[in-house]
Amino acid sequence: MSTPPSSSAQQARQTIGRRLRDILRDSGITARALASAAGWDESKCSRLTHGRTLPSDDDIRIWCRICNAESEIPDLIAATRDADSMYVEWRRLQRSGMKRLQETRVALYEETRLFRFYCSQFMPWPLQTPGYMRAVLSAFADFHDAPRDIDEAVASRAARSRLLYEGDHRFAMLIEESVLHDRIADDDVMAGQLGQLLEGMSLPSISLGIIPSGTRRKLWTMETFSIYDNKRVFVELLSAGVTVTQPREIALYIKGFGELAGQAVYGGKARALITAAIDALN
Repeated sequence: MSTPPSSSAQQARQTIGRRLRDILRDSGITARALASAAGWDESKCSRLTHGRTLPSDDDIRIWCRICNAESEIPDLIAATRDADSMYVEWRRLQRSGMKRLQETRVALYEETRLFRFYCSQFMPWPLQTPGYMRAVLSAFADFHDAPRDIDEAVASRAARSRLLYEGDHRFAMLIEESVLHDRIADDDVMAGQLGQLLEGMSLPSISLGIIPSGTRRKLWTMETFSIYDNKRVFVELLSAGVTVTQPREIALYIKGFGELAGQAVYGGKARALITAAIDALN
């Protein structure tokens, strides 16, 4: 498994590797002797201890048993699974269906008080209409050859929109102007979606900013990401979803969101950009 494009995930792998190295050192066994006892090539020990390869559950059990450190097995397996979940291919995430993919972070959404969305590719999910959701999820399923339980997935995603009206959740949303004009769905669906943005702006729980095309920028256009309180960031890549949990890395995303927010327009100026996008459909 190659190193993922996230320093959080890479650091987690390296931390596990250092723990394996410490267990080996404390045992007094050499890497060559461990590899021989495990029936491995010696290079595998090097890959594991340097964090280049994430150990499987069996790798951990074998390593710890040979080193007489079986009490370490449960914690190491748990840490490995956490590291593995930081970078997950969409293909793996949607293996059990599109509906299941929509349900993977429901608990996180419900406990989050401040949502921050930066959207460079599509509308933020709390304000997506069912028609727009269907277009996005269908395109995703086609591209990734995912299961076609689209109706169930749309219903599951739409149900999350209740968070706009329930509890004390707050939503700060930034959208690149280009997203307003991207014809992800047919004109009727796009008109309804843009109208939904206008309606959403009136909700007290929502702050919506549009970053105008051609504006002088301090920070470049980047991948869509969302921040959940100050605890977690989710970044959407073409091939995978990356979960960021390292505080210093989260702080960078929060700083970036603040820079992007400073480039956006709000209120009447944002409404004018959305209205212009609706007019362009005619």
